[in-house]
This record gives sequence, structure tokens and C-alpha cells, in this order.
Amino acid sequence: MDHRGKPVDAEVDRPGPAAEGKRRPASQADVASLAGVSSQTVSRVANGRSNVEPETREKVLSAMRILGYQRNSAARALTLGRFHVLGVVMFDLSAHGNARTLAAISRAAQAAGYSVNIVCAEAQTEDAVQQAVRQLTDQAVDGLVVIEAQILDRPGFSVSTGVPVVVADGDPEHRFPAVDTDQAAGASAATQHLLDLGHRTVWHVGGPQDSYAARRRAAAWHATLKAAGAPVPALELGDWTAESGHRIGKVLAARPEVTAVFAANDHMALGLMLALREAGRRVPQDVSVVGFDDVPESAYFGPPLSTVRQDFEEVGRQCVALLLNQIDSHGGARTNQVITVSPELVVRASSGPCPGAARA
Repeated sequence: MDHRGKPVDAEVDRPGPAAEGKRRPASQADVASLAGVSSQTVSRVANGRSNVEPETREKVLSAMRILGYQRNSAARALTLGRFHVLGVVMFDLSAHGNARTLAAISRAAQAAGYSVNIVCAEAQTEDAVQQAVRQLTDQAVDGLVVIEAQILDRPGFSVSTGVPVVVADGDPEHRFPAVDTDQAAGASAATQHLLDLGHRTVWHVGGPQDSYAARRRAAAWHATLKAAGAPVPALELGDWTAESGHRIGKVLAARPEVTAVFAANDHMALGLMLALREAGRRVPQDVSVVGFDDVPESAYFGPPLSTVRQDFEEVGRQCVALLLNQIDSHGGARTNQVITVSPELVVRASSGPCPGAARA
């Protein structure tokens, strides 16, 4: 007992929270000791090197998890000359294609040992894009992916980054390495599918004309009808929403000559089909409908929607692979390389023979 009547060891043997909080973080030497390997091996694993046996790598990773080992990102960047962080500039997080592409980029980056920082630019203007780029480069990224930037249509526009850039669906002049879905092939397949079912022509509910993808789909629809010698109806413009598809659908439903419609995305197709049902026109018995994107819900529309499936997972993988190639080559890779990803026509119950052709 001390002079206060308390056990002497009460404060000696039990370190308080402050003392516990000062515990030294685990080092590479600690990990090496627990895993039974050299510190050099731990360094190779921590830096994502490939020259480590899988069994040894797992031992090191397990030791890291047990010890709560955290890599020193700043030191790693100084050693390797990179931060293992990719930046993504976007313009519309709510758009289905953009969100799917972003998710695929994140998965591919993680698999390659990179994290992802995202900035959503406020507008499709040069100032907004440059501000988003500066924000990301200030955060120390190794490269950038820009998703569907319509401003890249503008002659003379450039992005000053100091790091490699890859564009996903949006650089018609191919000023940067790019990964493009073959929008024209998808739209042509959708239009030809309806013509092959005996429809005299195909109406098109297009996306907004500030969209590079929407313009390519509309141009391919037009070209496919012209090549087939079919009449080309007036282009109806929506804004990607089901509401705009419903609004346009009410106009088309009132026209008995309309027997086939290709919508530039699945959400507009959904609104279109509701308008047709409300007007007493059946899908596909009276009007066939084909969409674009193959959103997860499209197989459960009433009826299930024929559509064009985009391979967003492949777009994301190719964006990351192309960007890492640029990073690894220190700017020596081809600056105008374009990788094209093919879409797939998915035929479901919403498309069928033209009513007149069926009766014949």
C-alpha cells in the first residue's frame, strides 16, 4: 500500500489508454519475422511485385493482416515513382452506363493493386474539366480515365494533366488513347433485327444530342434504314429517362403506322412501352420495341425487353489496362490507340413480326 492506501502496482502494471495508443505500428521487419521470410520479400509483396511464390505471398499477406500492417504510401511512391492511385473524371453519376463503367474500372484497378479517386465535374465546360483534373492531380494520381466527355467534341480542346489519360466513350477525334463501345454496330443490329421481322421501317427514340453515344446510335439507325431502302421517320429525341420515353411514346402510340421502335436506352424503352399499353397497343403484337444497354431490370419488363447489351466490365478492364500501359511506358505507348468493345443483341419477347407480315 502507498500513503493513500492503494496497491502500489495498480498504476504500474496497467497502462492506460494513452499508453496503449502509443504502441509502435508494425514494420516490414515485424511482418518478415512472423511470416518467416526476408524483409525484401515483404517489400516485394507490399509493392505488388510478381516475383514472389503464391504460397509465400499468402504467408506475407496473412502476417500483414494479423499485425495490422499499413504500407507507407508516400515512401512507396518515392521508391516506385508512382502512387498506385488512378483518377476518374465523370459528368453524370446517375447515368446507367457511366455508373457501370465506373464500377468496372474500380474492380479492374483494385485487381491491379490500385485505388481510385473520383471527381464529378460540374459541367461539360473546359473550365470545369480542367478544375476536375487539377483536383485529381493535386491528390497525386498516376493517370486519369475520363468517362464520356462531350466537350472532347470541341475542336482544339485539350486536357493539361501531366499524367497519362484514357477516354471511355467520348473522343471522336481520338486525341487520347480510348476505349469505345461499338455503338454503331449495336444500333445497326437493333434496327436490322426489326427490319428482318418484316417491319416496313423503324422509328427511333434517340438520346440527347450532346451525347456522343446517342449521336452514334442515331446515325447508325439512319444509315441502316437507308441501306435497306426503308423510309426514314423523323428522329424523336428523349433525355435517357423513362419519363421522356413515355412522353414520346404517347405520340407514337397514336400513329397506327408505327409498328417498330428502337429506343436509344432501356429506360426510355420502358416509358415507351407503358405509353403503348395505355393506348391499347400491345407489345410486340402491335408494336415491337428494342432498347439499348441491357440494364439488369430489362429481362423483367412487361414483356421482357429485346435490347443491345454493352459489356461495361470489358470497357472498365480495357480502360485500366490501357492506362497502366501508358503509365508503365512513361508516355512511350501509342497516344492514339483505340480499343473497340463489341456489344451484343439480346432478343427477348418485346420484338416480333410486323402485324401485316404475321397475317400474311
